[in-house]
Amino acid sequence: MSTDGPRTHRTARAMSTHSVEDIKHGSGRLRGTLLQSLADPVTGALAEADQTLIKYHGSYQQDDRDLREERRQQKLEPAHSFMIRTRTPGGVVTPRQWLQLDAIATSYAERGLRITTRQAFQLHGVVKGELKPTMQAINAALIDTLAACGDVNRNVAVAANPHASAAHAQVFAHAAALSEHLLPNTRAYYEIWLDEEKVADSGAEAEPIYGAAYLPRKFKIGFAVPPTNDVDVFAQDLGYIAVLDDAGALLGYNVTVGGGMGATHGDPETYPRLGDVIGFVAPGDVIAIGEAVVTTQRDWGNRAVRKRARLKYTIDDRGLDAFKAEVERRSAVTFAPARAFAFAHNGDRFGWVDGDDGRAHLTLRIVSGRVWDRDGEQALTGLRAIAARLVDTGAEPTPAQFRLTPNQNLVIANVAAGDRADVDALVARYRLDEHATASPLRLNAIACVALPTCGLAMAEAERYLPDFVARFDALLARHGLRDAPIHLRISGCPNGCSRPYLGEVALVGKAPGRYNLMLGADHRGQRLNALYRENIDEAATLAALDPLLADYAAQRHDAERFGDFLVRSGVVATGVVAPRRTLDLELVA
Repeated sequence: MSTDGPRTHRTARAMSTHSVEDIKHGSGRLRGTLLQSLADPVTGALAEADQTLIKYHGSYQQDDRDLREERRQQKLEPAHSFMIRTRTPGGVVTPRQWLQLDAIATSYAERGLRITTRQAFQLHGVVKGELKPTMQAINAALIDTLAACGDVNRNVAVAANPHASAAHAQVFAHAAALSEHLLPNTRAYYEIWLDEEKVADSGAEAEPIYGAAYLPRKFKIGFAVPPTNDVDVFAQDLGYIAVLDDAGALLGYNVTVGGGMGATHGDPETYPRLGDVIGFVAPGDVIAIGEAVVTTQRDWGNRAVRKRARLKYTIDDRGLDAFKAEVERRSAVTFAPARAFAFAHNGDRFGWVDGDDGRAHLTLRIVSGRVWDRDGEQALTGLRAIAARLVDTGAEPTPAQFRLTPNQNLVIANVAAGDRADVDALVARYRLDEHATASPLRLNAIACVALPTCGLAMAEAERYLPDFVARFDALLARHGLRDAPIHLRISGCPNGCSRPYLGEVALVGKAPGRYNLMLGADHRGQRLNALYRENIDEAATLAALDPLLADYAAQRHDAERFGDFLVRSGVVATGVVAPRRTLDLELVA
């Protein structure tokens, strides 16, 4: 990295004179000047427009915010590096791929591997000069990063731990096919990172789904398999809720549209929103409906005001009935009335769960999704040993898999009976069995990355989670509630990567050490929480929770969850419950 501080500092931080829409239009199908930026030895940063375009290739330019002031005083540019995110539909990789990603993270990244709330891997701290070899190594593992970020369909989330293995396999296949169908058509990714030759239409490829300017904003899809709503399907732009018959066979999907978590502090024009159920479709209609929803958003979405560009605002501005009719017109599919479904919870089921095919699935707790060896933890080494033990089972009819969960945990899936003892021994040896001893609060807590790498973070999240959980657990114990399964979510800013607005208790960052306290979501992912206290520190947060927990301990009904109690007792009134539009749906509570 250059030490030519003033010059490179200005280059990296120069203000744009072009909008994101201008950059997309003029990018030559996402190429821009990325090749030139990557080759520039003067700075660890990319040209500003290329910082936007590299997102579509699966990477964000970041810097270490802990070092910003020190480097500024030394007249150095920020300590630039890059986050790389994989496109792994449903978060499914083989043991061999896990070992390959482990080696890549060890060679090129900092802070190990990280499991995201969209079932992708993130690698942090990759410097510009090693971006290309890192990307090539990921592709050599038969994984790519194309469209993992940017104004396109992102990684498709899928229920991670099946209660019906055969149906889950079908749902995963539909999700993977939709993910592939919605990939951008540009060859820019392959030319820039994999050195493929340019062809005649390079820079002007047809983009039949995305068009010349791609989508107005990012787009997220999730597939849920009741009774588990681990994907938080109502938080997705487009959701598919699997409907199974009494024998566990897949009949089709209830479709939801218009969910989204992002908001801006103090701006009532932005808000989190739950998706609406608009009807039922057969399995064979999944791709047609998906393309129709995406292209309608492409054409109807707000490109003038970027913060109002998500699908949720399009639906609120245009009307749900009009949107549904347009999707039916474009897809040539008529929605049937939605079928009954019931969600029991939106968390993970820890420990061993037996599948219906003779295989078993072991869910391990990974705090904040961070897989590394640090402070006595041996998650990276331990999971490497498990992957090595299972790597030779891939030739079997149902191979072992590693599945990332939308709650940042890990499922060791499809484990044969003869392998369980060895897996258990490795889990014990490397102390990966936190799920057996941790409190329910710690097991269910989610946090985004936030500081020091996220440029949007206003407060800590991942680094703060363990300390806050310890203090919250102590408060729960004081009221005899340590075993209460409360869902806690912490976000460093209001953009909602940790889906904080679906937490029974959530902290949304406003400034260093200060958060908005949100309360009252349910444990099924079907009700938003509400603001309870604004811009408070930790002491005020715990003080606000203390009397509420006392009342909960004294007045709760049998098996009543904390969020439900807060609503029933009138402490919070969210008034936002999904599905808000049922279309003849009989919702089983």
